[in-house]
Amino acid sequence: MQLGIVGLPNVGKSTLFNALTAGHASVSAYPFCTINPNVGIVEVPDERLDRLFHIYKPQKLTPAIIKFIDIAGLVKGASKGEGLGNQFLSHIREADGIIHIVRCFLKEGITHIDGSINPVRDIETIDIELMLADLGTIDRISSGLEKKAKSGGKQEKETLSKLALIKESLEKGKPVRTLEVNTIYNPTDFLTAKPVLFVANTGDPNEYTEAEMKKQEEFVSQVAQYATKENAEVISISAQLETEIVQLPAEEREKFRQELGIDKSGLQKLIVAGYKLLDLVTFFTVVGNKEVRAWTVTNGTRAVDAAGKVHSDMKRGFIRAEVFNWDDLSKVESPEVLHHKGLVRTEGKDYKIKDGDIVQFRFNV
Repeated sequence: MQLGIVGLPNVGKSTLFNALTAGHASVSAYPFCTINPNVGIVEVPDERLDRLFHIYKPQKLTPAIIKFIDIAGLVKGASKGEGLGNQFLSHIREADGIIHIVRCFLKEGITHIDGSINPVRDIETIDIELMLADLGTIDRISSGLEKKAKSGGKQEKETLSKLALIKESLEKGKPVRTLEVNTIYNPTDFLTAKPVLFVANTGDPNEYTEAEMKKQEEFVSQVAQYATKENAEVISISAQLETEIVQLPAEEREKFRQELGIDKSGLQKLIVAGYKLLDLVTFFTVVGNKEVRAWTVTNGTRAVDAAGKVHSDMKRGFIRAEVFNWDDLSKVESPEVLHHKGLVRTEGKDYKIKDGDIVQFRFNV
């Protein structure tokens, strides 16, 4: 599962990507610095994993991961190919969800492509281009169906009718994700069907006056109001500050945050929110004293399919899953006690994996 980081040029996408991955994506003060997307694998912070390490004392601890893609900035006309728009839109199409970075910082020397800072205008620029791209998708799909529909194809007629409803909504400025899309048409065909998380990128508070900080807060509020219309979540984060923090030695980062009055890493909040955005859950496997590992699956995944994520043989020869949940284990910190109390369940292949499940798959091949 992967999240695409999108936004206008010079809003801090690559800076945020660097902070997330502690990587070295090119960061510059001019548009289209990023041509080819940067891809990074990020560990998902999970306090439960640390507790499991304490209980099982394994040789290896492996966290869940999520993939982030740093996509070049979009501009007006992207849906028509402006600014390498077709290439950048194809990168968004490959993502499962969108992290939409919105500039709320006032730093001089970093030019804004439209000459001024206006978060709502910037969001609408991106949304309009994605909706125009979706309208183009509808036209392409429809043109391939119209001939069969005219010849009496019932299924083609129904599909065209559904596409017409989506087109009407898009022309009114409503993204596909705001519709009951599962009852309308396959959502994977549309960019605006992808779930979105807005990130209000603010500046380092140490660099701003009180009046400038107040202006930034107004910008963040504007982003929040816009996101409410789409039932989307908003996170406020200083990508530049987070980049500076991750460059510090690990033992100094928490102390630095405390000095700034930051209770929790903005990056951790973003990663967890991105995980939630994709409707993912974590389950754990324990291999004796060798490894405790976190695995990522979509909410509602069956036990047999979760087994396949661990190893294809487990899915092919699935017999049953022995399951208990982290909430129960955290109360006693002993798997043996859970067995004694009858809190370890035997589940079949259709059992839906829940967040925090600790699973041992029984199989035979």
